Amino acid sequence: MFFRQYYLQCLSHASYLVGDRTTGKAIVVDPRRDVDQYIADANTQGLTITSVFETHFHADFLSGHLELATKVGAEIIYGHGASGRVDFPIRTMKHGEHFSLGKVDLELLETPGHTPESACLVIRPDGPTSDPYGVCTGDTLFIGDVGRPDLLSSVGFSADDLAHQLYDSLHNKLMKLPDATKVYPAHGAGSTCGKNLSTETVSTIGEQRKTNYALAPMSLQDFVEAVTQGQSVAPLYFPFAATKNRQVHDLFVDEGKIQIMTLDEVFDAKSRGAVIIDSRDDLSFAAGHLRGSVNVGLSGRFAEYVGEVMEPGTPIVLVCDVGTEGEAKMRLARIGFDNVIGALGEPFRVFIEKPEFVAQQSRLSVEAFNKRILTVDNISLIDIRNAGEVELGSIPNARHISLASLLKRIEEIDKTSPVVVFCAGGYRSSIASSLLKSHGFTDVSDLIGGYSAWISAQT
Repeated sequence: MFFRQYYLQCLSHASYLVGDRTTGKAIVVDPRRDVDQYIADANTQGLTITSVFETHFHADFLSGHLELATKVGAEIIYGHGASGRVDFPIRTMKHGEHFSLGKVDLELLETPGHTPESACLVIRPDGPTSDPYGVCTGDTLFIGDVGRPDLLSSVGFSADDLAHQLYDSLHNKLMKLPDATKVYPAHGAGSTCGKNLSTETVSTIGEQRKTNYALAPMSLQDFVEAVTQGQSVAPLYFPFAATKNRQVHDLFVDEGKIQIMTLDEVFDAKSRGAVIIDSRDDLSFAAGHLRGSVNVGLSGRFAEYVGEVMEPGTPIVLVCDVGTEGEAKMRLARIGFDNVIGALGEPFRVFIEKPEFVAQQSRLSVEAFNKRILTVDNISLIDIRNAGEVELGSIPNARHISLASLLKRIEEIDKTSPVVVFCAGGYRSSIASSLLKSHGFTDVSDLIGGYSAWISAQT
């Protein structure tokens, strides 16, 4: 048997290539959209990708199932819950159904709860009666957590009902596997699909039985409360990606280049509704940036946060460190944002030659922030962290509006008052403050070092 995990840190996304060396057949589980690495690795191992298995309709990234079906003729497989819900040919399997790559046996477990169609794939290396090697759990079971059941509450599915199903899927299906069975989830720490995900990318059923808070002995009602409370607001793009993953859509094409635009072309695009995304780090952005641009640093969870600050389908113009434009475009394509129309050419030269179009970001040290709070009236203090972070403490008189909610709730903030935003460490607050300024706020600052710096200064 051949088995390989692919972990994409910028999306906390794990996918898998499983192959049978006796037959040369292979399957990819939960592929990302740029699929050439799977194909190259399969070729190197003497394998042919014949199938793609999707554990569910992903919301946080656009899957590569259509790309693999087109490039290598792979059959797309889902659990039975996906029947009749997609626009392209699929094969569905029922709970307990097996299919074979050769010696390697794959068994599908229907595990609804995170989503109605969620399913897991048990991998046995030597036929259907051999001990399981591992199980690809998708978003049903993570390392240290389980899949949140509330993401579909806005489209007619009750979080409580899905949580009840999740409890059954965990205890009566996954926990029936031997303790030595390796657990291979679709996500790790940082993903918004859970609230307590570990930085580890593999575990075992036995370890999770002992250490996962959601698998501790508790009543069904206590479980429902545990997995539905304290979840962060889902990024704005999640419904868009989940819908696209069920539809026929344009395939990802890595052109290896991007349209370079003049300043006039950038502002013309902006006047027609484009958003300017500056992917440089927050310090560079604060020192100087195009007026009206939004800062989302490429070094962090770039695509996810871009998906929180703009409506899907909006044209995007990039301002990047030279040589990183292609990487930024690739990351956005991974969440289905194929609408990058170009990047500003030679931004540093433009900033120097056209200073009238350049602005600086107001950033406050803790000392300057404390003075401002005491001397300026009517400050709007906005905590943009997630709910679970805020529960552990916040700055007095701060109003909680998470970054994922900010675009939708921007009208609730008084544009005539000075605004200070803060997060945990400063990355997200730079996004938030630049977003507010791009929407017409004039007096906006963010707190350097965020809540962590502020609370440290209090001791």
